[in-house]
Amino acid sequence: MITPLASDARATAPLARRNPVAKLAAALIFALPLVSTLDPLTPALGLAIELALLPLFGVRYGELARRAWPLLLAAGGILVTMVLFAADRTGTVLVDAGPIEITTGVLLGALGLVLRVFAVALPGIIVFATTDPTDLADALVQNAKAPPRFAIGALAAFRLLPLLGLQWQALTLARRARGLDAGRNPVAKLRLFASTAFALLVGALRRGGRLATAMDARGFDAGTPRTYARRQIFRPADWTLVAGAALLSAAALAASVVTGMFRPVIG
Repeated sequence: MITPLASDARATAPLARRNPVAKLAAALIFALPLVSTLDPLTPALGLAIELALLPLFGVRYGELARRAWPLLLAAGGILVTMVLFAADRTGTVLVDAGPIEITTGVLLGALGLVLRVFAVALPGIIVFATTDPTDLADALVQNAKAPPRFAIGALAAFRLLPLLGLQWQALTLARRARGLDAGRNPVAKLRLFASTAFALLVGALRRGGRLATAMDARGFDAGTPRTYARRQIFRPADWTLVAGAALLSAAALAASVVTGMFRPVIG
């Protein structure tokens, strides 16, 4: 789960102190050009820019690696899928093993997709790692004019995420205490996993329903104007962050066009 950094790290990092809506808008603006082309150069440049700016957010490279490890699984899945089912088999044949044919075109396409996954996902990871959830919800309502019901509900759901891991452990231990252990049987493990996941889903739905009722009873959906303990002000430095993200993403895309590697998704 993505959790925010300690307050002292946010206090010393210049970009981590920016308005949460500004950071979220900058991440979206920076990622948009990266999904407009199929070439590997644009996401590679975007990824290089993100890693170069990482210290300004107060995030260490080792910590980012620990948070982004699911992306490695996604990259492996993309590589296997491209090798088996890619339609573009142009280029030099590198491996020809019956139905499996790996060409330079396949590897180039897989590289572009893998780099794009990392380049698009990392800004979101950085934003949520350096932003307090309460500040984000307040900024969405105050600056982005998001409905309070949506913003506060999302905040409550985010706060409940750690409980899912604890409940999973409790369900696993309870079933083991009742003698429900799959042992080394893979089929039994799959069935036990499915039943535990279903029990976790039912518990989460019940908890969400109780939370929604409690929030409505406390007036979180009232139509009267709300007051806020934390004022979120959009400063000139926040506009600079958004403009800088737009310029950097445009520069990466322009470099792809100038070098002749630009391959638009449409067209």
